[in-house]
Amino acid sequence: MTIGVLALQGDVREHRRAFDDLGVATRAVLVPGDLDDLAGIVLPGGESTTLSMLLESSGLFEPLADALRAGLAVFGTCAGLVLLATEVRGGRDDQRSFSLLDCTVRRNGYGRQSESFETLLAVPKVSAELGREDVPMPAVFIRAPVIEEVGPTVEVLATLGAGAAEAPVICRQGNALASAFHPELTGDRRLHELFVSMAAA
Repeated sequence: MTIGVLALQGDVREHRRAFDDLGVATRAVLVPGDLDDLAGIVLPGGESTTLSMLLESSGLFEPLADALRAGLAVFGTCAGLVLLATEVRGGRDDQRSFSLLDCTVRRNGYGRQSESFETLLAVPKVSAELGREDVPMPAVFIRAPVIEEVGPTVEVLATLGAGAAEAPVICRQGNALASAFHPELTGDRRLHELFVSMAAA
């Protein structure tokens, strides 16, 4: 099994290191030919409008969109989540997304760079699915998008906040897994392990 990591921008090395820790091979994805024979692909954090433009200029957008529609497993983190959402608020008018995850996100909804933060998330669904001890998951939010709405077929695996301020931060739908934060920046590999199981299936 080989997992691709979109290598146009963002935390490419960190994601590849996470899969290395799990003993899973990875490949940097820069051109359409790099999509061949992948079991899944990661869309890493970065700047979502820039990533959208780079996907176009590299010729990757349409081949990747075709592969995702055909069932290629995908894991979007932070900006990668924005690329998967069906509706993006606060972005450019010409910004494109793959529209695989039935949700509405607001770019930089958790604030600017100076308002970045770390927290611990309750993830009992993730832990149970993996058969792991249910301990809180460390989460790093950097210019993170807020998931403002989700459709009925989206499975919410973790939330942040309480009451009216509670928002999903890990979601799954079909072949797509997404997080509003950067799991690759901590030593907790549960989301990467969950994605490997999705790709294997």
